[in-house]
Amino acid sequence: MVFKTEIDEKTPIITSLLDIDFYKFSMGQFAFHKYPDVSVKYASTNRTKKVRLAEIINEKDLRRELDNVLDLKFNEEETACLRTLKNNEQQMFKEDYLAFLKKLKMPNYDLKVKDGQFVTEFEGPWAKSIYWETLDLSIKNELYYRELTRGLDKNQMAVVYAEGNRRLEEKFDMFRQNPFATFLEFGTRRRWSGAWQDNCVKRAKEEIPNQIIGTSNVKLAMKYGMKPKGTMAHELFMIMSGIMHGSDDEIRASHQHVLREWWDEYGKDLSVALTDTYGSNFFFKDMPQDLAEAYNGMRQDSGNPRKFADKEIGFYQERGIDPTKKLFIPSDGLTARKIVDLQAEYRGRIMQTAGWGTTFTNDFGYGNLSVVVKAVEANGYGTVKLSDNPAKSIGKPEDIARFRKIFDYNVAEYETEECLC
Repeated sequence: MVFKTEIDEKTPIITSLLDIDFYKFSMGQFAFHKYPDVSVKYASTNRTKKVRLAEIINEKDLRRELDNVLDLKFNEEETACLRTLKNNEQQMFKEDYLAFLKKLKMPNYDLKVKDGQFVTEFEGPWAKSIYWETLDLSIKNELYYRELTRGLDKNQMAVVYAEGNRRLEEKFDMFRQNPFATFLEFGTRRRWSGAWQDNCVKRAKEEIPNQIIGTSNVKLAMKYGMKPKGTMAHELFMIMSGIMHGSDDEIRASHQHVLREWWDEYGKDLSVALTDTYGSNFFFKDMPQDLAEAYNGMRQDSGNPRKFADKEIGFYQERGIDPTKKLFIPSDGLTARKIVDLQAEYRGRIMQTAGWGTTFTNDFGYGNLSVVVKAVEANGYGTVKLSDNPAKSIGKPEDIARFRKIFDYNVAEYETEECLC
């Protein structure tokens, strides 16, 4: 397949506010309906410390791209696309929320340079500031890889993309050889470029149509007639800790409160729970029987996926729930090989698919960035993510120490690994 290798730097990286992950809309409607005025601050962090982004990306280019996003609005066609999506056979996004999106003006950003890194912050009502995350990450990634390849001539760029295509074809071959394996495309945040993600999704739909079962990117889902996929992110639990912050007991209770309110908002269709905000050991202790029975399954986003799968299966069996009727969705640092091996190993024991991101939409041999945007404050309180990988912990040191006590988080129970994704 021929891929256009020339980069048109006059065209903005983000041209539509649908070019973000679906969970920003599912969480966005949740925030709009339940907590529209809660003040939230998001901030970016580059966990790949050795890559000093502010010394590679031109600040003027970054500001230009961020400023372009400020000028974007949801148009009639885009909200009409969202209107077609169903949840439990009903309209997923309600008319009040769609009307809100039409009037939405993205809140401003603050850009700083600290220790050779760009730190972007986005502050405002949760219902308005939530959409910045994947936009900021997509922009930084694309600008970074542009700079890494700047100066290459047409023939050299052709070699770069030939290697990308070769690696992509290897992945498709692996899936063709293992037709039981499926995945959801989760590559928006750390893609090589928007055009390359488009190419990856298009080719997967053509070459392994029964194995790519959705994409998190709403724009691409609409373009290729796919259902956008995704449910919740860590920010739900993190922000709820700022809403329910009266005591340590209230903070602890905020975790289960999220799961109940999410069910109230969406019911069965979007009931895949993210498990590692405060460590999956706490999650399994905290999830009550009624929610364990009701929710479709769980997404694992840090730590060892095999250990997690065994814990999830054991959790259901101990509660008299058939694990073969529940979902296990790993989504952290996956490769085609890992996806196939996991799904082969746990076939018949639990339902599975995989959330596959970085190594699907960004595999050229140039290495990957681990830049994240997380909610760092809610209602003026610092937020925390602990994770099943202590190296991924986010928050002020004093807040992390407090939350470890609140959620009975024992670092020794989890594996510390280099953050690659």
